Amino acid sequence: MINKIVAIQGNPPSELNPKSDTSIFLAVEAQNRNCKIFYYEPKDLSIINDKVVAKGYYIKFTYTNKKFFKIVSKQTLDLSKCKYLLIRQDPPFNLEYISTTYILDKIKDKVKIINSPTSIRNVSEKLYSASFQKFMPNTIFTKDISEVNKFFIKNKKIIIKPIHSFSGNDIHLIEKKINKKLILNFIKKHGHIMCQKFLPKIKLGDKRVFLINGKICGAISRIPKKGSFLSNMSKGAIPIATKLTKIETKISNLIAKDLKKNNIYFSGIDFIDQKLNGDINVTSPTGLKTFYDLTNINLAKNFWKGLGA
Repeated sequence: MINKIVAIQGNPPSELNPKSDTSIFLAVEAQNRNCKIFYYEPKDLSIINDKVVAKGYYIKFTYTNKKFFKIVSKQTLDLSKCKYLLIRQDPPFNLEYISTTYILDKIKDKVKIINSPTSIRNVSEKLYSASFQKFMPNTIFTKDISEVNKFFIKNKKIIIKPIHSFSGNDIHLIEKKINKKLILNFIKKHGHIMCQKFLPKIKLGDKRVFLINGKICGAISRIPKKGSFLSNMSKGAIPIATKLTKIETKISNLIAKDLKKNNIYFSGIDFIDQKLNGDINVTSPTGLKTFYDLTNINLAKNFWKGLGA
């Protein structure tokens, strides 16, 4: 590459955990390929004089020092000067998140952006799964409390989730009776919500499958901590190495093919008891560093190799 600048749009580096963060893992591999990392936060993205610019800094990440990053220099950079740009900030997927995708659309023909800002906007992380409901537990998307009540009566024990949140935040288990006030407040806060039949085998763990460039690249299982039904590592779940069943492989291949067609390069999908749980992670998929720690397989190499870096 003549141009070796990789821009990362993400959360403040001080908030990242080097033991598990995928953005750092990808950045370190890019550095190993002689790329320079330019890091900025979404709030510092602008269009000035018809150019997409960001106030940020060149940064060096390391796994060997106690402080895992060093700011080399601060700068306002014309992002069209970059070879690659990684959209890596966490959801919630709100209007601010959407605004950054519109801004980055302006340079998507000049810079390889992963994932495509247009595709991130079009592939809703939970609503996208509505096309694959035959592989899922019973699921509805609604903001009608009467539909939630009917769904609960039918399925006895259900999970309700916000459509645009992340990391297991604001997920509720409804198992004895409908708390009408809780549901109404939940809908008022989140709008349309996802309701899903509870799968008791979540206590044995879920499976996170990594899809890169239309291919299955690996998977990990995450075991909820005792007394929890949340398999997110940020909620205390323990990761272990795992393999996919034939059913999970078939479904993953179908989704990987569809995501590639929709210009999603890197994503993560989740299974519980061989059923797709409906979370199609395209905004800032995680787990590559954990997969490496468990298997010694570096999927960051696959990531950059697939881009030609």
